[in-house]
Amino acid sequence: MSGLRFSLVLAAAAAAAAAAALSACEGRVAVHGFVPNPELVAQIAPGAQDKLGVEAILGTPSAVAGFDDATWYYITQKSRTFAFFKPEIVDQEILAVRFDDADRVAALDRYTLDDRRVVEPVDRQTPTAGNELTLLQQLFGNIGRFSTASQ
Repeated sequence: MSGLRFSLVLAAAAAAAAAAALSACEGRVAVHGFVPNPELVAQIAPGAQDKLGVEAILGTPSAVAGFDDATWYYITQKSRTFAFFKPEIVDQEILAVRFDDADRVAALDRYTLDDRRVVEPVDRQTPTAGNELTLLQQLFGNIGRFSTASQ
């Protein structure tokens, strides 16, 4: 009887350890940015609001277009992180509010994770002029180059 009881306790401990290990693999979900309320976004119509009106309804934008302030971006991003790995973006939504020359809403555009474009960075390096010094040259290179003020 005691052998059966020991094996049941051992099986229960193994099941608890397996459940704890599996729950640790779920990862952490983080939401960043502006989470758009569909009722508030529905209040914005092309030609109906100006920049102050949009700011009163949605708040300040997450980003503004780089060359002019004619486009405001409200960005939401959800990412999942497993242990020590790089976070993975699982959902993203961008609401772009475009303004005309009179600063009135011209268009509302929505972009999702499917609309993204991956940009590969270039591996080239810009050459720099000058000498590449060794560690010893750096340490001892200035010996004897300085004069005292009395000379």
